[in-house]
Amino acid sequence: MAGHSYEVEVKSLLGSTERADEIRTAMKAADPSVTLLSRNKQLNHYFVGGDIKKLADVAALVLPEHAAARLKEIAGKAKDSSVRTRDKDGQVLLVAKISVNDTSSENGTARLEFEEEVKMSLPELDDLVRSAGYSYQAKWSREREEYVCRGTNVTLDKNAGYGWLAEFERVIDDESRLSEARAEIDALMKTLGASELPQDRLARMFDYYNKNWEKYYGTENIFVVE
Repeated sequence: MAGHSYEVEVKSLLGSTERADEIRTAMKAADPSVTLLSRNKQLNHYFVGGDIKKLADVAALVLPEHAAARLKEIAGKAKDSSVRTRDKDGQVLLVAKISVNDTSSENGTARLEFEEEVKMSLPELDDLVRSAGYSYQAKWSREREEYVCRGTNVTLDKNAGYGWLAEFERVIDDESRLSEARAEIDALMKTLGASELPQDRLARMFDYYNKNWEKYYGTENIFVVE
């Protein structure tokens, strides 16, 4: 599938501010060139239901031509997809994640991704997504720090409900390198002392938040789900 990027992403639940500090210190020890690349605040709105092909049709009205064509192409191949909208310090984005393995499109470790800025407000983009039959699953708020450590993108997120969460990501354009990219992430996480958040626990946390998101969205409140 030429021209597409694949993200291989592994999450690690840190929880406390102290654990986030430990990861920052460990990254600096492992790679002295590590610097904070960006810090931003995000609102992320997740959607369920709907039709990804219909979304590609309606989004074509507001997307650049090349982006509209790409979304239409991956929508035609999608077996499972996750759609969300994002406000990143005032930049509004349409995001779609398409599974390329047996994990879910919401939290899977290997996915096709689509992300494109649109010139409209977050509520306006939400309305456009909902016009394709989608409804709100949950609304999320987070503060994000972005780093690169040994060639791996590392984000530290302070998420409503979850507390601190680390994400280790490599983006590749060759599906045959998925296993290699995953091995590189695993090696870095071992060096940093970060353990993978198991997919089943992540799914339980995700489900709990989706059912109770109004208690956490935009707050410092945290829950623990084993």
